[in-house]
Amino acid sequence: MSARAIGTATVSFGLVSIPVKLYSSGEPGQKIGFNLIHKDCGSRLKQQYICPQDSEKVEREDMVKGYEFSKGRYVLFNNEELKAIEEKSTQSIEITEFVPAEQVERIYLDKVYYLGPDKGGERSYRLLCRALRETGRAAIGKYAARGKGYLVMVRPYGDGLVLEQLKYADEVKAFEEVPLGEGEVKPEELQLAKQLVEQAASDHFRPENYSDEVRARILELIQRKVDGEDITVAPSEEPQTQIIDIMEALKASLAGGQAAATGPKGARRAAKKAGPKKETGKAIRKKASA
Repeated sequence: MSARAIGTATVSFGLVSIPVKLYSSGEPGQKIGFNLIHKDCGSRLKQQYICPQDSEKVEREDMVKGYEFSKGRYVLFNNEELKAIEEKSTQSIEITEFVPAEQVERIYLDKVYYLGPDKGGERSYRLLCRALRETGRAAIGKYAARGKGYLVMVRPYGDGLVLEQLKYADEVKAFEEVPLGEGEVKPEELQLAKQLVEQAASDHFRPENYSDEVRARILELIQRKVDGEDITVAPSEEPQTQIIDIMEALKASLAGGQAAATGPKGARRAAKKAGPKKETGKAIRKKASA
């Protein structure tokens, strides 16, 4: 079944214009939504806006938008004023530059759309796709839709192109704001960590190997409720934070990974390589009493 386009646009660079169709890259209906229900009668609740000044319900036609420029003080805008400053939706993806694709950090990525050629644009679409692929570059441009202006990137994907909506620079926090603290990395710990990485390494990312387990449990619980089952949820224990010995944790992780790959014999060999286990306080006391 062919995908259904959610919009059309024109990719333009220089004097070249390519009519394209936009397709969603995600499947609809993946999120599970809940409604607010009155517990006593089972009716779905309606949202109302109440003025805190006079405690009266305010209807839509009596609402205007306001911007708080200082505490409790607003400048008001009507719909006509806001529409006047909206970006005009030209449905044109205007390419401004071509940059090395690897230079656009993933932190800027917001949304992804598939691009397909519209009628009459198949040849120029494939031309742009090959030009980007063979130069290793991506197209950066501007796109206006729904009254907003977006920063976008067009890049090759599979046999075609994708449109990636990017965040503006002032929408991305600097990583330097993240406190990292102090911590020394010991050579022997690094060696074991690298071994652990290699032990679980794969040459390809296979997203089909993963699924949303929480969503599956929610759907199962919903079905059980629909079927009239009584649901008893066991209380979950809060995870306890504990300080661990990094070397011992790395050795145990390596041993566990090798055990899964080679069976019980591999586990014994891995444990032997990891070195002798530290005796617990109970074992030491038992030896002393003997």
